[in-house]
Amino acid sequence: MEYTTLGSTGMEVSRLCLGCMSFGSTDWREWVLEDEESKKIIDRAIDLGINFFDTANMYSKGESERILGEALEGRREESVVATKVFHPMREDDPNSQGLSRKTIEQELAASKDRLGMDTIDLYQIHRWDYDTPIEQTMRALDDAVRRGDVRYVGASSMWANQFVTARHTSDERGLERFLTMQNHYNLVYREEEREMLPYCQQENVGVLPWSPLARGYLTRPHEEIDATTRGETEEYMYEHPYRDGGGQEINERVAELAADKGVTMAQIALAWLLHKDWVDAPIVGTTSVEHLEQAVEALEISLSASDMAYLEEPYEPVPVSGHA
Repeated sequence: MEYTTLGSTGMEVSRLCLGCMSFGSTDWREWVLEDEESKKIIDRAIDLGINFFDTANMYSKGESERILGEALEGRREESVVATKVFHPMREDDPNSQGLSRKTIEQELAASKDRLGMDTIDLYQIHRWDYDTPIEQTMRALDDAVRRGDVRYVGASSMWANQFVTARHTSDERGLERFLTMQNHYNLVYREEEREMLPYCQQENVGVLPWSPLARGYLTRPHEEIDATTRGETEEYMYEHPYRDGGGQEINERVAELAADKGVTMAQIALAWLLHKDWVDAPIVGTTSVEHLEQAVEALEISLSASDMAYLEEPYEPVPVSGHA
């Protein structure tokens, strides 16, 4: 395993972050793993040197956090745990969503309880809240850091100008700043390269791409995507423009390069991200120990400048997706 300093936090994290969206309950989504299978993957991740785990309160309505917390029992000090807040948790409680002080404080307390942690390493807003002034959100997050409930705060997908506004607000008021950005970025969705990623690189913001394998689109030939359980049942599978803007040709080039190098398509897609200087740790979700092991092996794959250019060349602009 390789490690890197996460932006300006000073924390050392594995170059791959284990995404925990696939751990929890099939009642939430059919492809999600239950307790025992989830913990096998977490245990294997630790064996492989992964020390960075990303979850959210909304994943299986808290079950993902509970499972991760139980799996890390006795090993929490060596781990870096990130979770998130924003999406609704309870249909009968309108204050279980958003980024008001009330929501942040009550949902943070619930996340800490499920994770079994006194302090969460990285607490992220899951999206931008258009109904709550950003100063209120940043003050609530700053208070969480000062209380010792949270060590660092981060953000997820939003417009670059919103991210800059939030950080500027923190600077003006002497509040904790967002030090990380968890955004939508992969070979077939590169709109973040226009503004967000250059800004993050300039400001030493830690970058944690979600959906690095484009919800499986970069793991197998495009005509075979529906063969997986997730492909058959995931209602959100086609909401992103992965097949547009040269996506099918990129998929074919990933398959071609993978065959040439004797590796998997997923490994090529991950290796491409790992070769990007502005990326700290892609968030890799999996329902298979084998696929997890293959993801770690991607750290050893070297792509030449011509390989990178060949993979990137068919890309054309697509609509912003993931937060707009």
